[in-house]
Amino acid sequence: MADTRQRLIDGAIETIRVHGIAGTSARTIAATAGVSQALVFYHFGSVTDLLRAASVEATRARVAAFTERLDQVADLRELLAAGRDLHAEERAHGNVRVLAQMLAGAQNDPQLAEATATALELWVAPIEQTIDRLLATSPAAGLLDPAALARAVSAAFIGLELYEGVAPEAARAALDALDRVALLVETMNDLGPVARRALRAKLRRAA
Repeated sequence: MADTRQRLIDGAIETIRVHGIAGTSARTIAATAGVSQALVFYHFGSVTDLLRAASVEATRARVAAFTERLDQVADLRELLAAGRDLHAEERAHGNVRVLAQMLAGAQNDPQLAEATATALELWVAPIEQTIDRLLATSPAAGLLDPAALARAVSAAFIGLELYEGVAPEAARAALDALDRVALLVETMNDLGPVARRALRAKLRRAA
């Protein structure tokens, strides 16, 4: 039973990857998984519930490996480098297409929207923890909200992943721009104590 359930989850992801959300149905998922169509409803109740479980479980598996790398990240530039590597891996596995299709389906399906949001939050959580750790000794500590910044970074990468499909050079230029922003933050961290206090005061007034 557990093997059949996993085959359906893997089949759902592969069906979206190959056929897109519009071509994903109980029949196409079952065919991809190599099982009876009735088992979709036996194990999950509906195609939407299967897609919800598949998106969350597949994401959880990917996040687990990524989190190990984040634990080794020492600055924001390394965080962006990890993000670039992850992006390349996700595109190579066809997962960027899966994300794009889930986002497309979520526009008109509240249940898919909820499932997609839950999966995205799995990515955000370790990124937030990493940003919180990196900002702890930064002049910007206490002035930036790690949770909001983690969502901004995640949203930027999602947008760039989709953007790359139609304008790869522009997407790479945008990633380079993010890298320069991270370099500026590093430069702030290297300031002496007097300059750091002055910068913090100015940032606090601006906030």
